[in-house]
Amino acid sequence: MRTTRDVHYLDHAATTPMRPAAIAAYAEAASFVGNASSLHGSGRLARRRVEESREAVAHHLGCRPSEVVFTSGGTEADNIAVLGLAAGATGDVIAVGATEHHSVLDAAEHLSTDRGGSRDVRVLPVDGRGEVRPETVAELADEVGERLALIATMLGNNEIGTLSDVAAIAAEARSAGAAVHTDAVQVVGHVPVDFSALGVTSLSLSAHKFGGPLGVGALLLDRSATCEPIGFGGGQERDLRSGSVNVPGVVALAAALDAAVADMEGEARRLSALRDRLVDGIRHAVPDVIPNGGGDRLPGIANLTFPGCSGESLILLLDAAGIECSTGSACTAGVAEPSHVLLATGADDAAARSSLRLSLGHTSTDADVDATIAALGPAVERARVAGLGLSSAGVEAS
Repeated sequence: MRTTRDVHYLDHAATTPMRPAAIAAYAEAASFVGNASSLHGSGRLARRRVEESREAVAHHLGCRPSEVVFTSGGTEADNIAVLGLAAGATGDVIAVGATEHHSVLDAAEHLSTDRGGSRDVRVLPVDGRGEVRPETVAELADEVGERLALIATMLGNNEIGTLSDVAAIAAEARSAGAAVHTDAVQVVGHVPVDFSALGVTSLSLSAHKFGGPLGVGALLLDRSATCEPIGFGGGQERDLRSGSVNVPGVVALAAALDAAVADMEGEARRLSALRDRLVDGIRHAVPDVIPNGGGDRLPGIANLTFPGCSGESLILLLDAAGIECSTGSACTAGVAEPSHVLLATGADDAAARSSLRLSLGHTSTDADVDATIAALGPAVERARVAGLGLSSAGVEAS
């Protein structure tokens, strides 16, 4: 039976191990009884811990504590932003980047006239690096004018790691009177984020991407924004996320963010160096490999296309060798579709099905990189042989 010592984990973009500080904070906060909405002493203690955590998040991310809305994670935060801001807008045009996470794309699609909704949903094209260009937003604003209600564009892509100039996009959108949401789930805790400086209306984050627990995240929402709730109940979290607040989760989120920010600059350098060494080693082992993305990138994500291979086959071969990675977003795992992110950047169907995402994090080591480089050459060779065998038998490779 495999133990954690046998595994080289390169799927930190899916989820990263909890930091010791977050584990300790979670355990401490879980040890006392108290609903943060209760008026008695235990309730007031829970509320105090929540508000201290809210202040910590606001301090690290450049917003006011009143603008931090705790959620169950990035998906819920994205849903509240897209659905809630659209409901509060007078315009009917919603524009989302082609490489957005499905929590944004599917929420927008739910509102589209094609699905029985009342919104004109536009998908913004990206360049070969995966970026929505500010001029694309400006052109759309010129076309639709005051009808433009909302722009949604990622700060850092979860599959290829591309960082976008969201501040410039937000400036174009604001000049047209539109709200702007940015999914920063992969960015927070890894590179500096300043909500006020970005000029966006809302921003989503998720604790388990920077060493906090699963099941808790936040939406940063400008106090002046009109955002309608998408769920109803007790009116917690500015009436946007009703339900008892996950006190241990919120406290652990803040502790994880404290730890991540404390060594962010040094960790970014370390992960960038590991990523570059990983990519260079893979290029030596597999000379025809094709790196995806480009420009400014998150420090820990590398996305590579291996021509002639099935990405899923590579995942299984690497897993057998103790290397854990992915073909893309964990939220679409098990779905036999090519990456919509790579297709949007101009890759064809075959290339999109032949790619791996290798993502590093705070527990990654040189040994993880060395083991992956050593395993990939043989895995690619085996995957290509298997693919040729299937083709010669007249069976389509999956």
